[in-house]
Amino acid sequence: MNNTGAPGVIGSAGSVVGNGAGSGGDYAERIAAAKREAEQLKDRIRITRESFVDTTLRAMASTIEPLPRVTIKVKRTLRGHLAKVYAMHWATNPRHLVSASQDGKLIVWDAYSTNKLHAVPLASSWVMTCAYAPSGNFVACGGLDNICSIFNLKSSATMSSPRDNNTRPARQLSAHTGYLSCCRFLSDWQILTASGDTTCMLWDVEAGMKILEFADHSADVMSLAPAPNKSIFVSGSCDATARVWDIRSGRCVQTFLTHEQDINSVQFFPSGEAIGTGSDDTTCRLFDLRADRELNQYAHDSLASGVTSVAFSLSGRLLFAGYDNFDVNVWDVLRGDRIGVLNGHDNRVSCLGVSSDGMALCTGSWDNNLRIWA
Repeated sequence: MNNTGAPGVIGSAGSVVGNGAGSGGDYAERIAAAKREAEQLKDRIRITRESFVDTTLRAMASTIEPLPRVTIKVKRTLRGHLAKVYAMHWATNPRHLVSASQDGKLIVWDAYSTNKLHAVPLASSWVMTCAYAPSGNFVACGGLDNICSIFNLKSSATMSSPRDNNTRPARQLSAHTGYLSCCRFLSDWQILTASGDTTCMLWDVEAGMKILEFADHSADVMSLAPAPNKSIFVSGSCDATARVWDIRSGRCVQTFLTHEQDINSVQFFPSGEAIGTGSDDTTCRLFDLRADRELNQYAHDSLASGVTSVAFSLSGRLLFAGYDNFDVNVWDVLRGDRIGVLNGHDNRVSCLGVSSDGMALCTGSWDNNLRIWA
């Protein structure tokens, strides 16, 4: 048996080696075939999904009375940054917000009086994002330094007046290998970050340690937003997908694929059952988590510039979107109509947000200013 078995083994090994040596072109063909099969499966899934669609949101909303034109105006202008404003975020207290600029400052504002409550000097001026903790005790920021820096606004080490320059971060969270594009607090003790390294991360702020990594995107992650219940969050990426993640398991539970270019901004609908997205393809879109599909698209023939930021009104009936063309467009979420254009900035609208009480919209721009609309 040994004699008859040995040649067979040698022959098999030789055959395997021979196949391996000549499989370079084969391997590429198999990959290409697998990609084609994946695309065919995606098409079949899409067709199957569409076969269950008996109507559209626009068709159902066509009987609803159209909204009147939005006529909100600039009520306050927040001046103080000396370079492009890249990010802003409202506090839970609807009177306060934080902004980040490439002048190397985080400024905490009183939106009613326009006074600066804090001006935090940063180690790196290349800041891209900022966030306000729900308690109002902390703010965070990050950018091309790849680090999420957290500042305690109640600490004596953090400035108490705009003239104090002796500010140190309470924590610096470092694990990303690419720029930090977005950060959002879940609580004083946990924060989510998104990065150009294609990942998102959940952090323990107190320990300064990464808890979970979310890594299914294939390109830079540009934005993230936690759901109102804080158990899931959505991320938008340069791979043109929006992904919904379970914070408890770290897994991607839903993927939305219909955008054609980079997704720059994502936001949860107030109910937590849908998401809004804004993209370089000039459109905003509404995706429903329960139906697992796109419900509406917001576009206009006159719009040829990308969407930088999106935010829903408190009721969810309006979607505000900032654009590269210096304007903010206001969309009727149900009917898909454009019901207003807000002109007030002299450069790209880079960020926007609606206050927690729904009474004000704040926009930030590369013209160095923030404006409060109501």
